[in-house]
Amino acid sequence: MAFVDLKELECPICLSVFTDPVNLECGHSFCLECVGGMLNTQERSGGYSCPECRERFHKRPALHRNITLCNIMDQFLSTLPEEASGIFCTQCLHASVPAVTSCLLCEASLCDNHLNVHSKAPEHVLCDPTTAPEHRKCSVHQKILEYYCIEDATCVCVSCCVIGEHTGHKMEPLEEASEKKKKKLKGDLQKLTPQTKEFQKKIKRLQEDKRKAQEKADREKEKISAQFRDIWRQLEDLEKRVLSELHRQKERVCLSWDEKIQNLETEEQELSRKMCHIEELCDETDPLIVLQTPDTGDFSKPQNREGHGKKLSNGRDLDVAGILETLCKISNIITGVNLCFYLQEPEDILLNALTAGNGIHISDDGKTVSTLYHHYTKTPERFQHHSQVLSTQSFSSGQHYWDVDFGKSKGWRIGVCYSNIERVGWSESLFGCNSKSWCLFSSCGGHTSLPSSQSIPFHFSYKIPSDGVRIYLDYEAGQISFYALSDPIRYITTFTVKFTDPLCAALKVGYSGSLTIRGREH
Repeated sequence: MAFVDLKELECPICLSVFTDPVNLECGHSFCLECVGGMLNTQERSGGYSCPECRERFHKRPALHRNITLCNIMDQFLSTLPEEASGIFCTQCLHASVPAVTSCLLCEASLCDNHLNVHSKAPEHVLCDPTTAPEHRKCSVHQKILEYYCIEDATCVCVSCCVIGEHTGHKMEPLEEASEKKKKKLKGDLQKLTPQTKEFQKKIKRLQEDKRKAQEKADREKEKISAQFRDIWRQLEDLEKRVLSELHRQKERVCLSWDEKIQNLETEEQELSRKMCHIEELCDETDPLIVLQTPDTGDFSKPQNREGHGKKLSNGRDLDVAGILETLCKISNIITGVNLCFYLQEPEDILLNALTAGNGIHISDDGKTVSTLYHHYTKTPERFQHHSQVLSTQSFSSGQHYWDVDFGKSKGWRIGVCYSNIERVGWSESLFGCNSKSWCLFSSCGGHTSLPSSQSIPFHFSYKIPSDGVRIYLDYEAGQISFYALSDPIRYITTFTVKFTDPLCAALKVGYSGSLTIRGREH
């Protein structure tokens, strides 16, 4: 073999000789395990690149076996001394000499020199170098294991078959028993191969779901960021307009009061002048001057002081109290927002037709409930007084959500309830009117619902352009939240409860119309 620079046979990642060398698209080679671990690390950062030339790849690069380099490595490793196996001659006491064989009788490993002088007797059985030759001998008789006991499923020596505890048992030579086991293992392998392919399909499907979830999260992040930027811009504009109007009104009010103060100061000066003149007349000693001077009433004209103390008012003044109240409401909404992110898939909810009350119909796919005159047979599971239905699924842990489309329907109730809710009684079984259910409701034709802390009205006056509602359940946190399916999605309200029993999705349809659960896409 021609001389090879060891640097050319080293993996750039682990700096050791190649093991199972593979190529990247750029042509550089690495150990399969090394580059696989590197790509797994890069996957979390969202980009891939060659650690040698730094060439970037749009997606995870495929790894191709470098056949030429594999052949070179095989030839190179074949020229290495046997000490690479780590087994040395036990007879060489002053040096670590690679062993070429092991004697099972002597329980020793031998190099070429000691093999030449070793006994050639038949009882000295030689085999490939092994670190534990004693494991190939019977622990009872200290003889070489030559047979396989089928009854006890263990390897035995000749003495075990003749005088030992395995006497009379069915035996097979080790080679024959080994071939049979290999055949069985190959059959097991053929059975497991389809399972492996199925697992690979599931893993690929999960990886695809993960990718879609990541892309959805990125899209939602951008939408939310854009919405917040727009809200922030509008709030800044509102702040500028409000502060500018307040400053304008402040200047106008101050100017008005300055004018009034100036008028009063002028009148005060005139009054002071008159008082000085009167004091001068009082001090006058000449009666003629006093009498000939007009009375104060003659030269003191009445002043119109109307409005001096009145508050400045203008119907167009800024409603500061109203603005503060609105800002407080915005603050409360922001504080009360339930931060729930729907990166997981919605629950695949199906309606339980066995619980449906009279006057409603459940579609064949179990997704839609609509009003249709129908009288069901009375059963303990069925609602007797209301046109409502439960889901087949129940939830006693975890986080779940599902969407309900109501379109133009009114008079509906949407929410959750305990699976053991009463099926009879007007308020005892009506969703949102008892301690076992929580819902959002819409009245029909001005009809008002029974007041209850377990239900919240959904008013179209909210100006939320929505034909559907999302229900989010966090069982451990004890929260049921409702969102209007507008663009963007709008938070409505949250119930906070300490749940004690399994919960079901609960739907009640009005006098006309239908409700449809929008579940997981298949």
